[in-house]
Amino acid sequence: MAVIQLTCISCPLGCPLTVETDGAGQVVSVTGNTCKRGEVYGRKEVTAPTRTVTSTVRVEGGSVPVISVRTKTDIPKEKIFPCMEEIRKAVAQAPVHIGDVVVENVCGTGVDVIATKDAL
Repeated sequence: MAVIQLTCISCPLGCPLTVETDGAGQVVSVTGNTCKRGEVYGRKEVTAPTRTVTSTVRVEGGSVPVISVRTKTDIPKEKIFPCMEEIRKAVAQAPVHIGDVVVENVCGTGVDVIATKDAL
């Protein structure tokens, strides 16, 4: 049985989690959490970790040279660097509004990259 120590990032408490797995990598137990979100985070982090990616994208013809962007939902952790490469190559055409899709289906994840700032 493997034991993995994590710090929960689901809320500001930062609970110290202990996640126990069986020999096949299946979660047996999560302890140390003070809320249900901690247990969900511990299980997900050990079996299929995901992250929200934030960055910037260049803008052509706008009031600002770059806009902030983020993935609409989490993406698999192993896709972060390939996604950042796609985002780095992206160029948005003004006008851009908060929530507009800047990169569609980034790296085949099914997740869009959306604007978090306006560029008029």
